[in-house]
Amino acid sequence: MHDYNHLIGSLIPAVRAAGAAIMDIHRGGVSAVSASIKSDGSPVTAADEAAEKILVHALGEVAPDIPVISEENPDSHKLNAPPLFFLVDPLDGTKEFLRADGEGAFTVNIGLIDAGVPVMGIVYAPALDRLFVGAKGVGARELNTGGDKAITIAPVPSDGARAVASRSHIDDVTKDWLASHGIEQVVRSGSSLKFCLVAAGEADVYPRFGPTMEWDTAAGDAVLRAAGGAVYQPDGALYVYGKPDYKSGHFIACGGFSF
Repeated sequence: MHDYNHLIGSLIPAVRAAGAAIMDIHRGGVSAVSASIKSDGSPVTAADEAAEKILVHALGEVAPDIPVISEENPDSHKLNAPPLFFLVDPLDGTKEFLRADGEGAFTVNIGLIDAGVPVMGIVYAPALDRLFVGAKGVGARELNTGGDKAITIAPVPSDGARAVASRSHIDDVTKDWLASHGIEQVVRSGSSLKFCLVAAGEADVYPRFGPTMEWDTAAGDAVLRAAGGAVYQPDGALYVYGKPDYKSGHFIACGGFSF
């Protein structure tokens, strides 16, 4: 069994370096962050590729025995899920990264999956200076220039549950689900940051009915579970990883909210 605290501590410098590389490109403006389109129709930028190189190299140094499935390495997507593996998304929220509004809701992500369960995660939003870590049996923390603090899910407020939903991908199914559960307070955000807002008690639930890949969710899911939350399929079964082609199904990420 790996020492999750040691693993997190060893990987944080690389995650911060990947964030710095992303921000160097982001500060160049729209012309510098223009994207090309991959075969699956999603955008990819030089920032994705620069961060990918930093993270994969670090993982090879820190944990050479653990396979890495990474968004920007199509060959890795052909591998059947091993019992223990990393899921890496070097820049989640590329559409947010490409926006000119400067809200900064994009993240660097490393998740560790053990027997289908996300047991360790690191999520870094470099534009917001918010770094979240969490591991099974260890708990979850937020680390930034303001310090290091433990985070946990929060009880649902008396005036109703607070949902966080995708800024770029919200759809009618999500809107109908929110309405059917009487949820009127909705914060819109991007990337895996949504899991972390639930983990930190800043929201209570994150429903997602649009398409995602497992590397989009693994790190944030691990942080949320470490903070006391859980991620379910819409039928109430716990969400698992290592599915064919690493394609995610619909899910409900819950803090203090129950459905």
